[in-house]
Amino acid sequence: MTALPPVRRSSSRRPQPADRHPSRRVRDGADARQLAAARRTRARFGFTLVELLVVVAIIGTIVAIAAPKIDIQRFRVNSAVQSLGTTILSAQRQAVTEQHDIIVLFDSASNRIRIHEDANNNGVVNSGEHVRFISLGEQIVFGRGTAPAMAFGSSSISIVKRIGSTPALVFHRDGSASEVGGFYVTSALARRANIRPTDARAVSVERATGRASWFRYTTSGWVKLF
Repeated sequence: MTALPPVRRSSSRRPQPADRHPSRRVRDGADARQLAAARRTRARFGFTLVELLVVVAIIGTIVAIAAPKIDIQRFRVNSAVQSLGTTILSAQRQAVTEQHDIIVLFDSASNRIRIHEDANNNGVVNSGEHVRFISLGEQIVFGRGTAPAMAFGSSSISIVKRIGSTPALVFHRDGSASEVGGFYVTSALARRANIRPTDARAVSVERATGRASWFRYTTSGWVKLF
């Protein structure tokens, strides 16, 4: 048998993937440089702890200067008269819609009003009749302080009708009210110290239409809000 000649192996190295695609190395290098540049950019736009502390200190200084000028009492009485006036309007409309009496009782001791849906018009809270309470709000009380009285009366709650010993305003199914009347609210500070007459707010009710209007007292007199 004739011997086969030995197989000669090529001495050339097989191309590696990177050798076959030399542009890949260029792209990898460019990507690395772009990533490093992006990190440097983010670092430049960040905030140091010292910078954050300076900003917090500036904000604190502004608040300390502005806070004493914010009249919290004024915001509270405005919110209270808006809420109470809207409640009275809603009670009058509910009497017309549901065709029975809606009784609003004024609890001066607890600084709140009670809305009673008197379905059988007997003036008594019977089983199944809905009752809800509306608070005057924080640091708000019935009264007008040193502000002058309006035409509907000078008492804090100028309503003659009583249920028990509590002043009560009744809205009937035709939309009318039991009487002409109204009430005042002010800040607890104004009533206690007889100061800040401009904290006084008032709600008046017409008898024939049951319409409610509310007012605030200014240095030039009572001004209608609604």
